[in-house]
Amino acid sequence: MPKELEIDSALAKEEQRIKVRIEKRRYGKLTTIIEGIDPKAIDLKALTKYLKSKIACGGTFKENRIELQGDHRKRIKQLLVDYGFKEDQIEVD
Repeated sequence: MPKELEIDSALAKEEQRIKVRIEKRRYGKLTTIIEGIDPKAIDLKALTKYLKSKIACGGTFKENRIELQGDHRKRIKQLLVDYGFKEDQIEVD
């Protein structure tokens, strides 16, 4: 049974269209926003924890998007590829 779940997870990762962008928040602080990941197919909590630990920053997931403190556009694409997403699915603004 677990192998079947891995196959479903791999298929779900192939169907995602991910957008990474920056938002300027209060007091001029930057936040990296990751959108387009289906929360029913991918565990956003686990993905957020993975990204936060690799980048060493704070962050959260809410409203079907991941928010990371700071500007991490340069590293986020490679981290998502390492997590199992395809490189051509990820659009960085």
